[in-house]
Amino acid sequence: MEPGGIRVHGESGQAVLLLPGGAESCDGFFPGLVEGLVADPGSRVIVHDRPGTGTASDDGTLADAASHLSALLDSLDCGPVVVVGQSLGGAVAVLLARDHPEKVAGLVLLDPTPINDPRTCAGLERAIGALGKVSAVPLLRQVFPRVLNAAVVRSARRQELRPDCEAAFVRMANADLPMLARAVRGITALAKEVQDAVLPRLPAVVVTADRKPGTAMRRSHERFAAAFGGRIECWPGATHSVHLDHPEKTLATVRELVGRVA
Repeated sequence: MEPGGIRVHGESGQAVLLLPGGAESCDGFFPGLVEGLVADPGSRVIVHDRPGTGTASDDGTLADAASHLSALLDSLDCGPVVVVGQSLGGAVAVLLARDHPEKVAGLVLLDPTPINDPRTCAGLERAIGALGKVSAVPLLRQVFPRVLNAAVVRSARRQELRPDCEAAFVRMANADLPMLARAVRGITALAKEVQDAVLPRLPAVVVTADRKPGTAMRRSHERFAAAFGGRIECWPGATHSVHLDHPEKTLATVRELVGRVA
């Protein structure tokens, strides 16, 4: 795939749009998901880095993400699509469904960023903005990535991830933090809009990490499921990177929803 380009895997069947977390590149972010969906049930899977993320050469903002993806789907003529989004990709999926419901056939939200919770998003925007600034300091720019990478490698080994999932997990340790800070800029204002928005009723599954009931993230995910008229799932031991620590369940969940809408 050319930098920021578009790749559609598969030739027919229900189209599935993948939206990775953070500002990560979509290529390789969901180990086994592309191949699994193409093989069964024969989906077309769209892999793309929207502007401002991954290998995309164009700048972009979170506020522009939904309109960009809507235009992309028009150019591919393969909508409405099932959207699979993890973390910030889940928040983008919510924005796409809110602004362009006719383009979305269903949603699988994998521990999505709580874009219906302005208070949590404000803290997130501040924290990631600060990390972006710190990582740009010359001395810390050399030390910080090594410290982060070592911590991520230790965490991956403790979780005993599947080899391809461990590789994807470790790759995320090399995140471009200034790019990530730009990718979440404006999320607080968007959360204030989404908080009061009436979201479309769609086939939807919200997978939430294995946290204690009553946490802000868990409540946010429960509200998403209720708003879309879908269901919420929590798998034992699931972390924020649920697509990596539960790849088989993730694939099965997407397959089930694709089967429902196809």
